[in-house]
Amino acid sequence: MTTTVPRARLRRSVLAVPGSSPKMMRKALGLPADAVFLDLEDAVAPAAKAQARIDVADALGWDGWGTQLRLVRVNDWTTEATFRDVLDVVGRAGAHLDALVLPKVRSAGEVQALDLLLTQLERESDLPVGRIGIEPQIEDAVGLLHIDAVATASPRVQTLVFGPGDFMADVGMRTLTVGEQPPGYERGDAYHHVLMTILLSARAHGLQAIDGPWVQVRDTDGFTRAARHSAALGYDGKWVLHPSQIDIANETFSPRQADVDRAHDIVETYRRYLSVDGGARGAVMVGDEMVDEAGHRMARALVEAADAAGMVRSGSRPAPDPTTDPQAGTMES
Repeated sequence: MTTTVPRARLRRSVLAVPGSSPKMMRKALGLPADAVFLDLEDAVAPAAKAQARIDVADALGWDGWGTQLRLVRVNDWTTEATFRDVLDVVGRAGAHLDALVLPKVRSAGEVQALDLLLTQLERESDLPVGRIGIEPQIEDAVGLLHIDAVATASPRVQTLVFGPGDFMADVGMRTLTVGEQPPGYERGDAYHHVLMTILLSARAHGLQAIDGPWVQVRDTDGFTRAARHSAALGYDGKWVLHPSQIDIANETFSPRQADVDRAHDIVETYRRYLSVDGGARGAVMVGDEMVDEAGHRMARALVEAADAAGMVRSGSRPAPDPTTDPQAGTMES
């Protein structure tokens, strides 16, 4: 059977929904979140997990999901629930499942174990082997130290996800508010090293990086600040816990329109001058800024991100014409 590895899709907003609540899962249908994960882990009480597996499998097959990625977070391998989570959900609804979120990952072996189990279930269900992705969640110091091994443990790995609450507990941060700066830490960002380590590993291995949730769901200003913080670093998206956070996440993790327009200007102007007819220049002026291959690469990446988000250049705005625009030209112009 052919092995299939899905291409990356938008995950600007990843909505968390308790798998033990058919009512809340039903409400998630059609919401503008890029992805929805039905949770079998922390959001489900131990006594409710068996029924939640059935409810989640049923919900994956409902009509109305639209283009949303359908994810399920299973329990971690230190529990007795992981095998049954995967067996019941994938066995009943694997054809409707895009990826499994694996929490509290500490080693490559945990990802590989899930990969092997998924492969057997896909074969048994006559599904394309490798289609169901894996999203490891980094939630403690050991997982962070082993992040490169985790990122490369399986071709199924699509994202690396930061789990701030458990991470804060593991390292002993002195705050009870998930994602907030701990009182007394005043000279920087307490999460910068963690966020950047996850991001660098993701980018080094061609993966997406997803920030964890902001738990104060009524504090939209706080959510906006947190989302802008990780988006500025280069993160692809953030978990959301309430529908009110979805539009903020989608906007925050999409390029700004002004940047999209300028990126198109840079790409088209640079391409024109790079050609033989344009003088085969390696560095050009676009407005007041010198652009060489590094700047061109940044602009191409932003254009690609805008394309993925369905964003286009404003109106019919043309690219700068070096023959008529004195602000667009070679370094010698």
